[in-house]
Amino acid sequence: MLLTALFLVFFYGCFVYSFHPLYTDDDLFANDLLVGEWIDSDSAIWKFDFYYRGEHLPENRDSTAFVLQIKEKDSSDFDEHEFLVHVIRLDGTYFLDFYLEEYFDEDNFTIFDLHVMPMHTFARLDLEGDGAEIRWFAPDWLEKILEEKPAAIRNENNGNHILITAKTEDLQQFVVQYANSEDAFSDGVDAQLRRVGQ
Repeated sequence: MLLTALFLVFFYGCFVYSFHPLYTDDDLFANDLLVGEWIDSDSAIWKFDFYYRGEHLPENRDSTAFVLQIKEKDSSDFDEHEFLVHVIRLDGTYFLDFYLEEYFDEDNFTIFDLHVMPMHTFARLDLEGDGAEIRWFAPDWLEKILEEKPAAIRNENNGNHILITAKTEDLQQFVVQYANSEDAFSDGVDAQLRRVGQ
C-alpha cells in the first residue's frame, strides 16, 4: 500500500513538482550514502541500489545515482515501480531528486500511460548514524510563497497544480533559500528510515 500511495501522491498533488531536475551533471558525485535496505515507521522496506546503464555489470554502474524500490510490510516482493534518485549537496545540505523511472508495464501499455509525464520532486536528506530523514517540500507552502511573491520562482499554475518550470540553477537557489525553513516541510511528505539490521 505504501508504494502505491507514494506512486499516487507523486502524480496527484502531495509534492512540489519540477519540470527540471534539482541537479546538473557537475553537482553529482560518486557515493554510497543510501545503498542498502532501510525500514520506515510503517515497516516498509526501501531498497537503494546503484543505477546501471544497461546490464548489471561493474563497468555499467553509475555511482552517482540510485534506483529505489519499496516493499510493503506484508509483501514478499518489491514493487515494480522504480524511482531514480540522485543525491546532491547544496550549501552544506544534502538533497534528493526523485524521478519515477518505471511507472508502467511495457507489455500492458494503455492510453493512460500516454497522459502521464513524470516530474521531478525533491527533498531534504538528513543523515545521522544509521538513521535517515527524508522530507519533501510541501505544496501548500509553495502556494503561499507564490501568493506573497509571484516572481519567487518561475512556475505554471493551472488552478489545481503548480509546476515549477525554472531552470536547475534557479531551482537550486530557491531550495537553498528555504532549506532551513520549517514551514517549507511542515505539511509535506516525510519518511523516517533506519538501516535494516542496524
